Formats: sequence, C-alpha cells, structure tokens
Amino acid sequence: MAKKDGVRFLNGAFQRALIIEHPDPSLDDYLRAQGIEPERLPKEATMDRKFVIDTLNKGQHDLIFKRSRFEVDQEVLDASDNLAAVQLCCIGDDSVDKVACAKEGVLVLNDPISNGRSVVELVFGELICLARRIFDAVEKTQASEWTKDNIRRYELKGKTLGILGLGNIGKAVAQMAERFDMDVVFYDSKTLAREVGTTLGWEACQSIDEVFRKSDFVTVHFSATDYRGTSNENILSYSHFEQMGADRGENSPRIFLNLSRGFLFEPDELKQAVRDGKVRYASVDVFPEEPGSGKDAWENPYSDIPEIVGTPHIGAATQEAQPRIARHVSNTIGMLNTFGTVRDSVYAPGQVIRVDGAEPPWVLAVCHSDARGTKKAVSDAIFDAGLNNLESAHRDFKKYGFAYDLNGVDEPLSIEQLEHLVATARDISGDPTAIRSIRMIKV
Repeated sequence: MAKKDGVRFLNGAFQRALIIEHPDPSLDDYLRAQGIEPERLPKEATMDRKFVIDTLNKGQHDLIFKRSRFEVDQEVLDASDNLAAVQLCCIGDDSVDKVACAKEGVLVLNDPISNGRSVVELVFGELICLARRIFDAVEKTQASEWTKDNIRRYELKGKTLGILGLGNIGKAVAQMAERFDMDVVFYDSKTLAREVGTTLGWEACQSIDEVFRKSDFVTVHFSATDYRGTSNENILSYSHFEQMGADRGENSPRIFLNLSRGFLFEPDELKQAVRDGKVRYASVDVFPEEPGSGKDAWENPYSDIPEIVGTPHIGAATQEAQPRIARHVSNTIGMLNTFGTVRDSVYAPGQVIRVDGAEPPWVLAVCHSDARGTKKAVSDAIFDAGLNNLESAHRDFKKYGFAYDLNGVDEPLSIEQLEHLVATARDISGDPTAIRSIRMIKV
C-alpha cells in the first residue's frame, strides 16, 4: 500500500522480495510457490550499496532476504514503504540496525537452526586436525619432511571440552562430544540454558575463567549479544586465554576454537596467549573484519602466528546447510505472510507469536510502541468497528520500545478505520510514533 504520516500500511499479502548476498537459489522457487516474486541481485551487485538501495526504491519490495554482509540501516528502510521484514538467511543479526527497524515497524527474522550440523562438524574437524597436528604434518610432508612422532598429538577421548554459550549449536557440540567420550563443561549466562545443560549431564561453570581452567579444548559459541541484549564484544581477553587448561596438567592439548563471532576478542589477545604458550593451537573461522568477496583486499590478523589456523567463515558453507536455510526461511515468511505469525524473531529468540488456532478469516497485525494505552487503542478500534476479536496475541520488546500485536477478526477494518486506530493510539498514548506498521491479512 503506502507509508502515510509515518505509518507503514503494508500489503496484506507479500508481493515482492529482494534477495541479496546469494542465499541458495531454491529460495526463489519456494517464494514463487507462495505468490511472492523474487528479485535476486547478482553476487557482485550486493557490494554496490547504492545499487541495492536504488533497486529497493524502484521495486518497493515487501521483504529483504540477506546473509551477513550487507548493512541494513535507516537509509535502506527508507527505500521501500512496503518493507515488512528483513529475513536473515543465517543466525547472526549484527548486520541489521534493529533499533531503526523497531522504530519503522519492520520485523527482523533469522534462522537459528539450519546451519547447526555443518558448524558442529567443522568444530570437530578442526578439533581433530589440531589435536593430531594434521596441519603441521601435511605441510612438512608436502616439503618431503618425514615427521612421524607422537609429540603433542592427542585423542579426543577422555579430554574435557569447554563450551562457551549453550544455545542450539553449543548443545549440539556437547552432544557430539559425548560420542567421542569427552567430558563437557560449559558456561552460559542464561539460567534456563544452565538448567538444560545440567539436566543433560554436563557441568555448568560459574564463570568463563572456570571453563578455561577446566578444559583441554575450548570452543566458543556466543551470540552477538547475551539474552539481556548486552553486546558480547571483547567478552574474552588474554586473562581468559592464559588460564587455558590450568587444572588439566602440563600435557593438556590447550586448544581454542572460535566459530562464532569475530569481535568476541581482540586478535592480539589470542596471539599473545599463543606466543606465551598458554594456548598451544587455535583455529578461527570468523574475524573482526571480513571482506565482502574474494576480490576485496583483506589481511588475516593471525597470519604471523602459524599455530593459529584460519578458515574463511565457512561454518555454514556446505551443500546441505544452504538449501536447509532456504527452506526454513521460506517457511518462516510463509507463516508471516499467511497469518502474521512471527517465529525466529531476533527480538524474541525462541518465541512464536500466532493466532491461527481459531482459524480467523482475517488477521490484523500491528507493530506499535510499548507506550501505555497503545494496545488499548488497537482493541478499541476492533470494538468500535463492530467486529469480533476471535483470538489475539501480543508481545512487548521492551529493549527496543515496541510491540507486535495480532488479532484474528471476522471482518476487515477499512482504511478509514485503520487511520482512526492510528489517531486514537497517538491520542491515548501521547506518542506520535505509537503505530509503526499495520497489515490487514485475508487468511
């Protein structure tokens, strides 16, 4: 429809999607099956920010599908009045200005599960390669050097794996570790995660320090922020790395892996720990600065330390993971398109907001501020229109100052009634941004 007086009056059914950063091509067919026409930009075009914004402005797309590079900010949001959601084809959400999206009533969704198996397998591939010094052996053998010995070559069995962050991937890593007969210790700041891990038989540590001290290997799987929304940037430092394997004896492998976020620590902190012999080997798949493509200039901050091996952010780069992601995110958008159902919102991980239980013929979906009285204005608008509210769901996102409200109704509200809703919400709450976006969905 259009943006009017600062409010996005969104299309009832999504019509167009802009696809950038080359998620799996199967996504296009999934969207077409829902009646959504995809516009996929060439891989190289994604790096041309002006071109992407101009394309969005011209196409007035309802949706953006992206991976982890292209920055979505206010300028991008302003380009399409129809924009209802940014769907990330990955877990990480730090490439999206979530505050700006909240103010615009644009949802931000991700995929927290589909790449899990690929990441877990890479974790153990790297653990084995580092524990057995396979990288060293290959390099020496290629140089026709015969270095058969058992010095600092270890089995995983009987060792202790420390896991930082017991989310979906952290739990899967712990379960795989058990299959290698490893002991598992972990740290997570979330009470529920600690209870789940303890119930599954793993030892919960009270601090990051404790994980490092008790572990032969440490693998980090922190998200960009903790469950309170506090950034995890530089959450690790030399003071942690220097405690690696302190309780495990001199013959501990002392190996560290980061397949999570590149900004969790400064590279120099890890490099110094390796130089000092506190960490013997490390592997990183993520970096503080990453190039947009293989053609861009880039410098590996660990290139001068042979004991730190790097891979180019390939944790989810498998033939299997990318089609799974395409299928998952298309289903996420399908539920949003059909019923206004929200799952995998970065604002409320693990929560589902839905009203499809009563199978209403119409759904009113509203993104609004969390100012007092705004929710009442939505309910009053339905009552004043003489409609029956068959089912409702509501969720506040206090950190971002907005809420998502769903109401299953027996008839649609007219555009005049929706505009009256906006005016009433502003009047009751005193907030000129009380209503950010509205969709009237025919189920």
